[in-house]
Amino acid sequence: MDISDIPIARNLVELLFARADARGEAPFLWAKREGAWHPISWAEAVRQICALAESLRRIGLKDGDRVMLVSENRPEWCIADFAIMAAGCVTVPTYTTNTERDHLHILDNSGARAVIVSNDKLAKSLLPAVLRSGQAQFVIGIEPLRIAQTSGFEYREWAAMLAGDAATARGKVDKRIAKIKRADMACIIYTSGTGGAPRGVMLPHGSMLCNVDGAARVLNEDFGLDEDEAFLSFLPLSHSYEHSGGQMLPIGVGAQIYYSEGLEKLASNIEEVRPTVMVVVPRLFEVLRARIMKQIEKQGKLANYMMTRAMGIGSLKAQGRKRLRDKPMNLLIDKALRPKIRAKFGGRMKAMVSGGAPLNPDIGVFFDAMGLTLLQGYGQTEAGPVVACNRPAAGLKMDTVGPPLHGVEVKIAEDGEILVRGELVMLGYWRNEAETARALVDGWLHTGDIGHIDEAGRLVITDRKKDMIVNDKGDNISPQKIEGMLTLQTEIAQAMVVGDRRPYVVGLIVPDAEWALEWAQANDEKFDLAALQDLPAFRSAVRAAIDRVNQDLSVIEKVRQFTFADEAFGIENEEMTPSLKIRRHKLKERYGERLDGLYKG
Repeated sequence: MDISDIPIARNLVELLFARADARGEAPFLWAKREGAWHPISWAEAVRQICALAESLRRIGLKDGDRVMLVSENRPEWCIADFAIMAAGCVTVPTYTTNTERDHLHILDNSGARAVIVSNDKLAKSLLPAVLRSGQAQFVIGIEPLRIAQTSGFEYREWAAMLAGDAATARGKVDKRIAKIKRADMACIIYTSGTGGAPRGVMLPHGSMLCNVDGAARVLNEDFGLDEDEAFLSFLPLSHSYEHSGGQMLPIGVGAQIYYSEGLEKLASNIEEVRPTVMVVVPRLFEVLRARIMKQIEKQGKLANYMMTRAMGIGSLKAQGRKRLRDKPMNLLIDKALRPKIRAKFGGRMKAMVSGGAPLNPDIGVFFDAMGLTLLQGYGQTEAGPVVACNRPAAGLKMDTVGPPLHGVEVKIAEDGEILVRGELVMLGYWRNEAETARALVDGWLHTGDIGHIDEAGRLVITDRKKDMIVNDKGDNISPQKIEGMLTLQTEIAQAMVVGDRRPYVVGLIVPDAEWALEWAQANDEKFDLAALQDLPAFRSAVRAAIDRVNQDLSVIEKVRQFTFADEAFGIENEEMTPSLKIRRHKLKERYGERLDGLYKG
């Protein structure tokens, strides 16, 4: 696959059109309907993009107008995104989990003149916000919406917006996109808000093209790019990680994109689609690891023995060591165990890329031991979002995030903060000059993350600057490190630790539901999670898991006390972001008094 045109593409639409002109009627975007996968070809996607772009211009949208996009991952998401850009407008993606209040904030802040929404379910929280805001003049339904009467906006149906002469539309779009430069704004992505109201990050075409170029080089140089590359899109496309890694990157390398049916069907989708690359968040890898281990446990002593030996060999490999006496066992594992694990991931997976949050190194070691290449990336929305990525050519080391991508400069400030410079850096925060001035200083993006660069040029992330716990003695403690170790325990599904300006660290724990059920059955107790948490024996079992983690922590990091959460942290209760990061401020609001109580006496 020739990727040499990515650095010289004027904009994202031009790059997609170049791939479509080369691929023609080959399949591009896949969705599953009525039990079967159905494709849209490259040529048909371009036809729809051009038709929709011209319809957006016809209803009165102008260069620079913002268009809000509210949809689950599906082919129409990609078509809408590129049509908005092809119309000279700016895409404003929003999460499907947004509340009416969230939509209202983004509508008011972005000043979006039109909204594209996929269905009635998502329109339910959106339309009241549209009416309250008064910003959007047009609502476009991908699926027909049940709107008997409109007031305050005009309603358009997707099918009608796609009508028109294809050749005429393409000609007009080609003239328009010839004027769009890499420095021009492509989208405003609202950060998922781990610490307050989301801010609109203004990303130019060049930011994402820089990301695509750097990531494509990693894939091409380390794994090789073929004509049949396939990505499975699972994470929300409204998140910059999936937007660039799960949409723009596959387009850049001419790959097909399959849209997952959701978390509950992800495992079967992977086996059906047989993707070559996936971008995923650490939490999903933790879930997949636990699932694989439970399946192996049920397969008898030999399978369990091989998995234990595989993990031992993998741990030594991660330390740069290997033993000659392990070679026969490794060959046996390679024939008897690893093919079965790889088959569950489709059998042709080249790399799974973890991003969006820190990955516990043990997770990376596990997947490598099972014969799957897991790369950890690092970045943030303000950088398009990818800054660095592990790669075999640079020496895979699971406690690093690898070297910076091509075209990206990284340096470490005196206080340890990671600074980034390059075309990937945002234009700034939309209508927020004060925050922009704080984040961008002399061309350098101040990431708010703490880290260092190792002897091989690989970036090592220590923690979020603002999340760092500073105890009452002035010691710096990384909460994410401790939380990652806690959630690797079978007994613990989720955890948050606190201890700022306190004498020691305490934890908020969500027990693993499957483990709790097994514990209840083994102890002749009724399975009621809330009731179980009141039992001293249950609490002691969870305490034992925490103590196992404490053995590997320094004195200042040890979790001395803990309390149980009332329910799992979730997107619905606003205690996690859509990219599955915990919202610390929300959890502290809800459980602050209970956590403070752990320090009394």
